[in-house]
Amino acid sequence: MSMPALFKGRLSIPVIGSPLFIISVPDLVIAQCKAGVVGSFPALNARPPELLDEWLARITEELAAYDRAHPDRPSAPFAVNQIVHKSNNRLDHDMQLCAKYKVPMIISSLGAREELNQAVHGWGGIVFHDVINQKFAHKAIEKGADGLILVAAGAGGHAGVISPLAFVAETRKWFDGPIALSGAIGNGKAIRAARILGADFAYIGSAFIATKEANAVEKYKEMIAGSTADDIVYSNLFTGVHGNYLKPSILAAGMDPENLPTSDPSKMNFGTDASGERAKPKAWKEIWGSGQGIGSVDQVLPAAELIARFKKEYDEAIDPPL
Repeated sequence: MSMPALFKGRLSIPVIGSPLFIISVPDLVIAQCKAGVVGSFPALNARPPELLDEWLARITEELAAYDRAHPDRPSAPFAVNQIVHKSNNRLDHDMQLCAKYKVPMIISSLGAREELNQAVHGWGGIVFHDVINQKFAHKAIEKGADGLILVAAGAGGHAGVISPLAFVAETRKWFDGPIALSGAIGNGKAIRAARILGADFAYIGSAFIATKEANAVEKYKEMIAGSTADDIVYSNLFTGVHGNYLKPSILAAGMDPENLPTSDPSKMNFGTDASGERAKPKAWKEIWGSGQGIGSVDQVLPAAELIARFKKEYDEAIDPPL
């Protein structure tokens, strides 16, 4: 396993908070980083595009101030997620701002581009690319990504179907760089399990939806806290890419979660209109994504309290006697 120098001495537990569409905003990212996990957000969450400058300035300044006040326990680095899909007409604009603020880590999705990786390396940052299979994993590393995010079965939002046990083991046969594992990780024991499997980090999203700082409506947070793995539906209807969603939100939208039609992946659109709004935001506003690990979430908490619980569970997790 390999821990990049960027993270050494700055993490309370080996966790990256995944970038959640709409939900991940500066309040959540800053709280995560101060508590010792990598906080991240999608660049496309900042709408209109000009807002991204303000967000990056605030995150950079607040974390720098925190580090000056707490030199013995500095904040974790933060990351920005970039959708590399050809429909994202904001990518060049958003990458220029990431360069301006020397964002420590870029998480790239839906496309691996060598020039993007080179640009990030040029300002001293690192790139992790999320993948759902070995084909995409090899391509990401060939294009110059530093690390891989293995999006396994049970992950929230856009997710794969490969077991995390198989995914990490097969990736470790050829890749000795940093790996983050995503898929139904909702407590400290699962974080420990990810490490035992061979991952360097657990990649957690759904549990952070049920936090005070998350930009989610209260009904969404309460649904996360009140649901289990049985309440998750896997479908590509809503964005063209297969993902996991909360069954109660699908029912509330007037659809039958047991009989959803399929969608055409070629219709994916991550661009914005003239006002800076996402072209098709309705699906993610009304149909709520979640992974299978939410059975461990039973209340809405401040992010720092959730992370403290993760750490306690992680530290206490040991092999049971035979």
